[in-house]
Amino acid sequence: MLAQNYKKKIRSKLNNIYKKSLPKNDIYKFEDEIIQIIKNFNKKNSKRKKNISEKTSLVICYGDSIYLNKKSSISLFKTFFQKKLKKYFNTIHFLPFYPSSSDSGFSVKDHYKIEKKLGSWSDIKKISKSNDIMADMVINHSSARGLWFRNFLKNKSPGKNYFLKVDSKFNTSKVVRPRDHKLLKKINFFNKKEYLWRTFSSDQLDLNFKNPSVLLRFIKIMINLINHGVTIFRLDAIAYLWKESGTKCINLKQTHEIIKLLKQISISLNVETTIVTETNLPEKENLSYFGKNDEANWIYNFSLPPLLIHAFLFENSSYLNQWSKKLPIAKKGNSYLNFISSHDGIGIRPTEGIFKKKTLNIFLKRLKKNGSKFSYRKVKNKTKKVYEANITVFDALKKSDTDSKGEFLLERYVSAHSIIMSFEGIPAVYFNSLFGKSNDEAKYIITGNKRDVNRYKWNYKNISKKLDNKNSKQSIFFQKISNLLSIRRKQKAFHPNASRQNINLGSKIFSFKRISIDRKQTVICITNLSSITQKAHLDKVYYNWKNLIGSKIKVNNKLLILKPFETIWLSNR
Repeated sequence: MLAQNYKKKIRSKLNNIYKKSLPKNDIYKFEDEIIQIIKNFNKKNSKRKKNISEKTSLVICYGDSIYLNKKSSISLFKTFFQKKLKKYFNTIHFLPFYPSSSDSGFSVKDHYKIEKKLGSWSDIKKISKSNDIMADMVINHSSARGLWFRNFLKNKSPGKNYFLKVDSKFNTSKVVRPRDHKLLKKINFFNKKEYLWRTFSSDQLDLNFKNPSVLLRFIKIMINLINHGVTIFRLDAIAYLWKESGTKCINLKQTHEIIKLLKQISISLNVETTIVTETNLPEKENLSYFGKNDEANWIYNFSLPPLLIHAFLFENSSYLNQWSKKLPIAKKGNSYLNFISSHDGIGIRPTEGIFKKKTLNIFLKRLKKNGSKFSYRKVKNKTKKVYEANITVFDALKKSDTDSKGEFLLERYVSAHSIIMSFEGIPAVYFNSLFGKSNDEAKYIITGNKRDVNRYKWNYKNISKKLDNKNSKQSIFFQKISNLLSIRRKQKAFHPNASRQNINLGSKIFSFKRISIDRKQTVICITNLSSITQKAHLDKVYYNWKNLIGSKIKVNNKLLILKPFETIWLSNR
């Protein structure tokens, strides 16, 4: 039986969302529907819990990141995963696998189906028996070519009043934009002029969460995903969910309340699930999605990728050190999701309030030299700002002003990944990054989509052959990255909630201490961010500790010697 306090909390969240727009009786009716959904689910499912640990790590991929002829690509990925990846990852994040009309799956046409060429729900279910599955709830928008929008135009369910339309009186002057296209699309809706809201593209129409039926629909979608083996939910573009005239239409109170409601439903279910918010925003706004430990379980550590890449390219840890020192320790049950690369690119908005204008311009200039394209967003005065750099991590770190020939590319690349694997939180590695993939310029030329430079798909036989060849570029990068993951999994001090303390060893070194929850293991993580040998002063007690990566450490005149771009993990046990 559902605990009474859960019911009260669900009612409280619904009141906070809809009290200004719905009568109490309608809110209570909506509450009853949610409670019934939870009861029905719990009748069919016994209690199941899962715990995060130092073994928790994600590989991020598309359903067709690997393909072969006409075979189900999700099933094929399962085969590849079992052969090559299961020793290093326990969680697979499949990016949207639904039928879609654009944006590599993010313009969803049907949330209840899987794209036929990718496979079926049974493929997902089979993988979930031995691994955790993370999937996207593309919750902010839906395809202009899907069933919901076709029904919306006919005033028919499902789809009736599902999409956000506003009139000419709606004040959009303060709206914060993530793109540079025209926000509103004028249409004639039953002989009345209306405007459809399009945050991300003309094919991605924003959903109307002021209609509680839309929220109820996504609760049902979440239940459907759980029934098919998904237990981790990535709430895509969640920050833009609620719109009010005259506001920024981002991070509004109702958006946070909807996340709290989904979290409460998640807690009420017998099957334990995880809520992950995707908010590519400045640091303070991003951190707000932890709430008071009542919103996201995990948030993407969006500031880390640009700061990390900047530190390696300019051989300076100042920004990284300052940020790390101020970053709050996550509470129990919460965790940072640490990554360098994603299917999109390197977010630039998270550097707001951290990089000065001159620093940012120099950074973008260097990325452009390394082959980056840039996606822009529109700001108030109708000018454009860089929203993200579209480039693979391989190309981003390939060359620097100091290392113009890329002599230390591999060392930079490996050390950058060592930091996301040892930093407080859970590491998430993009599939293509495992093999040091460079920009897919051919795909970009064909599609014109800047994000496609980082969305390469591998032929199963081709990548398998390359990995079997120990001297191939792909095999070398994979060996290095997988070795770090293998070491990480054995260290209690790398538990996502193990404590973290910043250590300042100067502007050429990035260092921090991790202490296991039981206080028995301490690991000192030190990375030389420069292309020349560095010397660092550490307490002499650490010099007898074991370097978990590679050979015994070098000490000269009581100073630790670090080779160019070398990382060491010093452990007391």
